[in-house]
Amino acid sequence: MSTASFTSGQPATRTDADLIAGNKRFYDALWADAHLCPPERFNTWPLVAELAARTTRRLEVAPGLRPRLPLTDTQFVDLSRPALAELRRHGARVANAMIGALPFQDASFDFVCAFDILEHVVDDEGALGELTRVAAPGASLLLSVPLHPEAWTAFDDFVGHYRRYEPETIRALLARHGFTIERSAVYGMQPKSSKLLDLGQWFLTHQRTRAMWWYNRVFMPLGMRFQKPLDFKPGFDPAPGVDEVLLVCRKAGT
Repeated sequence: MSTASFTSGQPATRTDADLIAGNKRFYDALWADAHLCPPERFNTWPLVAELAARTTRRLEVAPGLRPRLPLTDTQFVDLSRPALAELRRHGARVANAMIGALPFQDASFDFVCAFDILEHVVDDEGALGELTRVAAPGASLLLSVPLHPEAWTAFDDFVGHYRRYEPETIRALLARHGFTIERSAVYGMQPKSSKLLDLGQWFLTHQRTRAMWWYNRVFMPLGMRFQKPLDFKPGFDPAPGVDEVLLVCRKAGT
């Protein structure tokens, strides 16, 4: 793991194997009882449609059953077999793999998407290195990450996060791998109420099946219904208190 990408104050005792196993348990259970949400229903769709129209060489890493890229002409990669089975059933092209070992040749894609992924892996340098390797020169990269280690909560730990990023840390990480941040927006659907988060975690811990049912059939649809349009700003200069950001990046080259 790169020490440059880790900030103190966050749990660092979990190994990569611990994170993989924990994430797989959590998301396999989540996706096993979920329906696929089409990408057109997310507030990312106007941006995605704009970028996707330029190429059919597209990759989305670990979408679960919430893909943001079009199902047609996009390669999807995920660790969760229930998610892959459902994506395949809807006609998507899928592969069972991890972000740190993508089974594709160099420069295979012009549009790469990785929402809420880097914070889940120990070796974020290696993970971003793989995204860089498979991205062609000039490729677009959509990346979302949580910000500010001091904002760490039990929710981060519960859903399998390894870190939150300081803005300068994620900016430097991307720069080391040849990516420039062109624009950014406040992103994410995490509830602001700590009491609501505590209640949700209690149900997920003690009544997981019931909690997953409510999340997939009630809270997720409500959250999607009340999504706000993304407000993109040039570059990346997040205001204080921003919990998560979506970054639109460009790989160096022509």
